[in-house]
Amino acid sequence: MEKPLLVTDFLDRARDYYDEQEAVVATTGDRYTYAELGERADRFSAALQQRGIEKGDRVAVLDPNTHYHLEAAYGSIQVGAVHTPLNYRLTPDDFEYILADAGVDAIYADYEYADRIEAVRESVPTETFITNDTDAVDGDWESFDAVLDAAGTDYDRPEMAEDDIVTINYTSGTTGDPKGVCRTHRTETIHAYLVSVHQELSDDDVYLWTLPMFHVNGWGHIYAVTGLGAKHVCTRGVDAEWILDTVVAEDVSYLCGAPTVLNMLVDYYDDHDGEVRTQGENDVRIATAGSAPPEATIRQVEDEFGWYLKHVYGATETGPLITTSDARRLFDDDSDARFKIKKRQGLGYLGTDVRVVDEDGNDVPRDDETLGEIVVRGNQVMDRYWNKPEQTEEAFDDRLEGYYHMGDLATVDDNGMVSIKDRKKDIIISGGENISSIELEDTLFEHEAVGAAAVIPSPSEEWGETPKAFVVPANGDPENPGVTEAELVEFCEEHLARYKIVRRFEFVEQLPTTSTGKVQKYELRRREWDDEDRMVGQG
Repeated sequence: MEKPLLVTDFLDRARDYYDEQEAVVATTGDRYTYAELGERADRFSAALQQRGIEKGDRVAVLDPNTHYHLEAAYGSIQVGAVHTPLNYRLTPDDFEYILADAGVDAIYADYEYADRIEAVRESVPTETFITNDTDAVDGDWESFDAVLDAAGTDYDRPEMAEDDIVTINYTSGTTGDPKGVCRTHRTETIHAYLVSVHQELSDDDVYLWTLPMFHVNGWGHIYAVTGLGAKHVCTRGVDAEWILDTVVAEDVSYLCGAPTVLNMLVDYYDDHDGEVRTQGENDVRIATAGSAPPEATIRQVEDEFGWYLKHVYGATETGPLITTSDARRLFDDDSDARFKIKKRQGLGYLGTDVRVVDEDGNDVPRDDETLGEIVVRGNQVMDRYWNKPEQTEEAFDDRLEGYYHMGDLATVDDNGMVSIKDRKKDIIISGGENISSIELEDTLFEHEAVGAAAVIPSPSEEWGETPKAFVVPANGDPENPGVTEAELVEFCEEHLARYKIVRRFEFVEQLPTTSTGKVQKYELRRREWDDEDRMVGQG
């Protein structure tokens, strides 16, 4: 028998079996059962159809991790619209590009970020603008709750196929303009199944939303947590004290966080001499990805917090998750040897073909020394890039036809566990966010005092890595460059999203180059990371 894989099944199942169970703890203090969450999603569905939204139309969501995001996502999907979550850290120019590129028809934007949409609304195709606090927003916006109240719950759910696009997640634009990653009902459903297994989700889990929901649909957790009937605890930001207090107060059992979040929690714990409660009655497990956390951080999270850490890896294009270091038959839970294993990206998920290949597409030996590129084939991998056929073909058919190429260079040990050592492309991963060094260099070049610049990742205890610029002054004098670091920071602030801003600079007489004039960033990275146990951050 064959049954279509549809992401609408996740909320449908929760409503069928857990309707009276608490589904969401909202940032407002309100609490919603699955019956109430489902009704609010139905009302958003009805409101969209009343405003002309049809199957295939794009509906954007710009929101921190609140209950509104969940309602808007499911409300959009239920009418066959394409859920398009947006990174709330972007600039108005970024939003203008994405809204136009995706042809977004309607948007819900949280009051804290709606002004960035208002700034470009006259130059985008979007016609419906909804926010959760109209009093806090300038311009002509509809109130989310008022819209729900007026809409009723009746809507027509169209026939859907598992190969229909259900969401477009935009990349961070690390190699040019952001690309819209098209994911289908099938890819999202299977990824959610895999997350459920490898992250050991169950209906009595209490999940704390420290991971942004816009990040590939919160790594699939908007589906997996819902479908299993577990509880969502929503947030409006990441604060160490609040996280630990909430873990205890809500009996949180599971959360995700970049190494940045781990560092915040560890620093807070240390600042209070360990006199901090780190869990309620439930045991706690945490998943992390991005730059591999230091062994000392993993040790403290597990040995002092009492949490169980899972290190996972992937990309927007791959679901995201494709590997896990959680291989308990390969280490003893009480042995220090587990920390080295947990730093690795690990083994492929179920049904996921993860390989490390050389330039000819051949698998590298399992000697943990030979470098190759990670490639992957799996049912959770994207369908294509939105309106970018050439980039789609390149992503799948470079070294090995039919595999998505991750762009990360890695080794493989004798157990088949992957460990990233470097990157093919100059991507900086700071606090879990991908940043394009090319974009930063282009911005710096616009400053009249900058003659040349090369941006690389620099070690950061707080962020894992952070952008650093090597700048050749236009006047050729690094001792008196004609501009201060503070002035360059201010210039970046005028042109870039806050998390992308370069704050470290080194003025140099020249940049290392090849015989053909290409900047050798490898030499700059090697110098910058000379005292570290890895060349660059492990994305």
